Amino acid sequence: MEGNILTPVTVAFAGFGNRAERYAQWIDENPELCRVVAIAEPRAVRRERVAEKYGLGANMAVADWRALAQLGRVADAIIISLPDQDRVGPVEEFLKRGYDTLLEKPIAVNEEDCRSIVAAATKNNSLFAVCHSLRYTPHTQTIKEAVTSGRIGEVISIQHIEPVDYLHYAHSFVRGNWKKEAESSSMLLQKSCHDMDLLQYWVDSPIRRVSSFGRLSHFRPANKPAGTADRCIDCKIQDECAFSATRQYLPLIREGHTCWPIDVVTEEFTELGVRESLEVGPYGSCVYNSGNDVVDHQVVNMEFESGVTGSFTMVGFGWDSRRRTRIFGTQGEVEGDLDTVKIAHFPTRSYEEIEINPSRPPGSMAPLGSGRNIAVNSLLSAFIKAVKTGDRSGILSGPEESLNSHLAVFAAEKSRREGGIVDVSALTHA
Repeated sequence: MEGNILTPVTVAFAGFGNRAERYAQWIDENPELCRVVAIAEPRAVRRERVAEKYGLGANMAVADWRALAQLGRVADAIIISLPDQDRVGPVEEFLKRGYDTLLEKPIAVNEEDCRSIVAAATKNNSLFAVCHSLRYTPHTQTIKEAVTSGRIGEVISIQHIEPVDYLHYAHSFVRGNWKKEAESSSMLLQKSCHDMDLLQYWVDSPIRRVSSFGRLSHFRPANKPAGTADRCIDCKIQDECAFSATRQYLPLIREGHTCWPIDVVTEEFTELGVRESLEVGPYGSCVYNSGNDVVDHQVVNMEFESGVTGSFTMVGFGWDSRRRTRIFGTQGEVEGDLDTVKIAHFPTRSYEEIEINPSRPPGSMAPLGSGRNIAVNSLLSAFIKAVKTGDRSGILSGPEESLNSHLAVFAAEKSRREGGIVDVSALTHA
């Protein structure tokens, strides 16, 4: 970015869904640093609401990203959060026009498109970062420091688990936009590429080879209770079922919540609006009859280039949804979740517990807590600073690092489907 360092960075959005709104919230809270000047969003109600909020004229609030690209470079930076399968064209076009770019994860839904995007980012030499926001959290950095400082010696093995909140899983991956792989991507890519990225970041070594197992076990028609309805609002067990849509959404709107997940269910933020959506929309369907096909549990075993071994587990039945990590070294061990990091040091027989930050109460579908907000805030702060100053040292999730973790995901999916151990470097387009 050229010009006065005190001038706020101008930001455009390609796609303005729930994720983009989280980024825009940070921008709203930091008007001295940045401001929104243009959006491309196909949903008219949402586009008009955002345009009114930011005072955007019709030419700067358009329905299609192509129309935004045709305007030339109208902002210093662009945040791209379009659907997972619509990434290559937009990224290449906006990079070509000189935009510094922040791309929502995943990069793309297949290896070829990921490689194309990374090649475009490298060729244009614009600032390019992927929204692997968890790299930027105090929790992640505390674990990273414990490893890189040598406090636990040489890393030998790592274990990591992502217990996805059971209501979050039902909302997004059974009823929601990411329920069918053909319309989005695999569960491991869309939800857990964060985690595969973290594993490589902490170990500081690419994943060399993987094996994986997983399937959709529970949310299937065969498990639908006898005599129940196809819609929760008509169902005789709606007040008892753990995954009841009426239990999930109606208490939130009654309490005045209008952010995620309510703003995904309806654009009409009233109890009547939610009820009408549950009567006809996907978020009111029975979880056992929603046409979903992504896995609800998966494990990945891995060997890193450095010789470190590791395992990752994703399960869609979490009550306490905090990710948990254990890293074993020759001189100690580090264990952490979003709240606390514990470090044991063998030579001194010492043990340290570091409090990080509070998180959303277990089992709650209230707005996501401070752990996620801190991740987003830290990522946006680093990105806007890099745009403003040209100093990219604070960007922890550049194209090459992100590509490596995506390739490991594709290899794991190949193993899950076909069986056997898959060498990450032996993928089709390597």
